[in-house]
Amino acid sequence: MRFPAVLHALNSRNYRLFFAGQGLSLLGNWMTVTASAWLIYELSNSPFLVGLLAFAHQIPILLLAPLGGIWGDRVNRQRLMWWLNVLCAAQSLTLALFAYTGHITVGWLLALSALRGLINAVEFPTRQSFIVDLVGDKTGLPNAIALNSSLFNVTRLIGPAMAGWLIATQGPEVCYTLDAVSYTGILASLLLMRNLPRRPPASSAHPLTELRAGFDYVRASALLRPPLLLVPVVAFAGFTAGTLAPVFARDIFHGTSITLGHMYSAVGAGALVSALLLASRRSSHGLARWVVAGGIAVSAAQAGFALSPVLALALVCLALNGFGAVLCMAGCNTLIQAQVADDKRSRVMGLFAMGQGLFPVGALFAGMIAASAGPRAAVGVAAIIIALATYQFSRHAARLHGAPRTSHPAPLPSDSAT
Repeated sequence: MRFPAVLHALNSRNYRLFFAGQGLSLLGNWMTVTASAWLIYELSNSPFLVGLLAFAHQIPILLLAPLGGIWGDRVNRQRLMWWLNVLCAAQSLTLALFAYTGHITVGWLLALSALRGLINAVEFPTRQSFIVDLVGDKTGLPNAIALNSSLFNVTRLIGPAMAGWLIATQGPEVCYTLDAVSYTGILASLLLMRNLPRRPPASSAHPLTELRAGFDYVRASALLRPPLLLVPVVAFAGFTAGTLAPVFARDIFHGTSITLGHMYSAVGAGALVSALLLASRRSSHGLARWVVAGGIAVSAAQAGFALSPVLALALVCLALNGFGAVLCMAGCNTLIQAQVADDKRSRVMGLFAMGQGLFPVGALFAGMIAASAGPRAAVGVAAIIIALATYQFSRHAARLHGAPRTSHPAPLPSDSAT
């Protein structure tokens, strides 16, 4: 069977395998994120430590993702992805063991989150580059990126809600266990992939030389710089409402872990709508204007969330926040990948991941403001930062057309008979 244009990338057998396996893994991952955020606040009663948890998880990406991208350009991405996911499964299983035995502490939560961040510093740029290998050509790349974002946000819609219920009825250890088991899907899919394209032999240059070449390449490109500069600002300030959701859920709206699950799911619902909207596009032409709209939505949503007097309005604002964040992040991802040369793709995506790595700095900053001036003030400051960054990006939007417009997507290889 052939999939319609909105699901164009699924015509590739290898991408279908990856899509299915990644979906199961992401569902478990969102359960762990929710369980850890709730658990650290229960153990510490500290908004600062809620922010520090996100900081520990993401700071390795900020510091090491460009170096991780060099690995993705040098070695077999399929094999590298398999071993990285084995390490992720082991990290989740360790969390489960500590929780089951009653030895889980703030220190262990922070240390294991930092370990996961080290793995992600290599996994994220490798996975983003691996998508091109899976779909076979750049024609299906915008659709594959949008479908990945859709998958990410479907699981963000379902996973936190499941986790909230499981934490309340069974305990966080069940979330960690299910996360560890969920990696069997992605590991199996990677083993079943066939006929992946051959890539040129790895460069023998020193890794730092290759890293510098990647920076020089971006510096020379007027089309890559604006989205690569917007991403870190959105990562820093665009997710503040979600970072402080445990504080709002328990102390502002007087809820439980189920309330937190609903808040995370609201973000996922809005993000899913945005991702599906992006998947319906035929190319990246004109996408920069959508990114501007996404920035406006994020700023407005966080301002509304900061002022929300009731939970219902806060949930609506969180949904709008998720909608705008995906337009910004997935839109910038597509704009970048439509322009970058294949032999530098992993390194440039390492820089993209490094920009996303500013999320922990923003989370720590939000936690500090929330601890001193209150969570509403922290989210309000973030809204102002996003508004200023969106204005700056909009000044370059007219020339960021991305790939040429096409009326019909070209067929993708099926990789083998199904």
